[in-house]
Amino acid sequence: MDVKLNLDQVNIELGNNGIFLKIYEPSGGAHVGDLRIGRANIVWMQGRTTEKNGKKIPIKRFIELLNSY
Repeated sequence: MDVKLNLDQVNIELGNNGIFLKIYEPSGGAHVGDLRIGRANIVWMQGRTTEKNGKKIPIKRFIELLNSY
């Protein structure tokens, strides 16, 4: 599955490593964790967890979860 981001009419295709997002509490608060979005999986790494110990979910399953709300 290809994953693309649309940022103000700029399309970015994910490479083999995907993209990493650092997640913080609102208003410049504490670091909550990291999220890696890849071509096939999303990995949530809470706190200082490494990707090896993160929670991995296939993109297709993630989309199913979002559609169920």
